[in-house]
Amino acid sequence: MVKLSVIVPFYNVQQYAPDTLKSLRANARQDFEFILVDDCSRDETPDILARAERELPGAVYVRHEKNGGLATARNTGIDRARGEYLTFLDGDDWLAPGYYEQLLSSIEDLGCDFVRTDHVQCTARARSVHRVPHGRRGVVLNPRDAILPADRSTSVDYAYAWAGIYHRRLVDRGLLHFTDGLRTAEDRPWIWKLHREAESFATVGLLGVFYRRGVASSLTQIGDVRQLDFIRAFDQVVGETAQDRDADKLLPKAVRTYCAIISHHLGSIERFEPAVARKLKSMSAVTLRRMPQDVLDEALDSMDVQRATRLRRLRRRPAPTAGVAA
Repeated sequence: MVKLSVIVPFYNVQQYAPDTLKSLRANARQDFEFILVDDCSRDETPDILARAERELPGAVYVRHEKNGGLATARNTGIDRARGEYLTFLDGDDWLAPGYYEQLLSSIEDLGCDFVRTDHVQCTARARSVHRVPHGRRGVVLNPRDAILPADRSTSVDYAYAWAGIYHRRLVDRGLLHFTDGLRTAEDRPWIWKLHREAESFATVGLLGVFYRRGVASSLTQIGDVRQLDFIRAFDQVVGETAQDRDADKLLPKAVRTYCAIISHHLGSIERFEPAVARKLKSMSAVTLRRMPQDVLDEALDSMDVQRATRLRRLRRRPAPTAGVAA
């Protein structure tokens, strides 16, 4: 029986894939499987993965014939996974030796639906520890209770799928799959759904994932139209949260977070291609006008003056003419 399935999407990461695979080898165990999903890479990544399938214990190689994005690649891995537990890793990140054995022990000891962990962020040669924004460690809690308060960073703002481990019952309940086709912010609807609908979770102070920032091929570094998928992602968060039994309590958090992300993108709009920058403004203006206006007013009142002014000005922007995406 497979105890742990590790789902690792790769896309044009020939420079980093060997380090990722080396770290997987240092985490291999007879009852672990590593599902290596190539999302139609155009560099040497497929050759590297084909070789890894032969040489890495527990490796399963799957190749997409068409690029579908990170969410779709992760879904492919989930559908192929056989493990009692699942976790994720990105194809340009790496692990400490023996990390997965410790991660597995943590969720087995706690007996909950999912466990969230800290991680190490790596930018060039700099290293910094990033912790789950949740104070109680090693205690099983209701994940709904970790969504609020609205005006502080909470567990739903720490959306990294690879920073944790998940019991298979979440797959069976339809809670672990990602929204197909999302190319950025794919973790946001996913983490909100987990916190609204799973029954139990815990955070642990376990470090072992090394997250590489500043990779040139990463969508966080590219200002093309795919970045605008954050709007579709957060529309889903707000829409699903509005249907929740505790919508009156949870919706202010969803709306405020959405506003903060819009403001963040507007504040660095120069990194977008000109046409994409225009589309970002028009789509964001439409988004603000279709939010629950009383909840939006409350969110803006709670934000700092700079961000609130930027968003209020955008909300007053004239409606887009026909043909502009909304």
